[in-house]
Amino acid sequence: MAWRSNLSKGVKEIRFLFCQSSPASAPAREFVKKNYGDIKARNPTLPFLIRECSGVQPQLWARYDMGVERCVRLDGLTEAQIDSKLEELAKAGGPLKSK
Repeated sequence: MAWRSNLSKGVKEIRFLFCQSSPASAPAREFVKKNYGDIKARNPTLPFLIRECSGVQPQLWARYDMGVERCVRLDGLTEAQIDSKLEELAKAGGPLKSK
């Protein structure tokens, strides 16, 4: 989980979208509950946004330099898989910076 400390080096913003009550959004809600504190402690200046909207499918967005954004759908993923998706998005910010 060392990548979490470097999250803000390539990513400018993290955004979770999920429904407050939908079973499909439950793993995303739990992931945020369990991991928000750790991620913010390691990246205090990184905007970590949580957007709740009734009926929306769970999504994870990352914004990089130059306004580039990437989205990952979280439907059917476990908390561990969501963590892996966040890591993938974090590592994707490295190549964008070097261009």
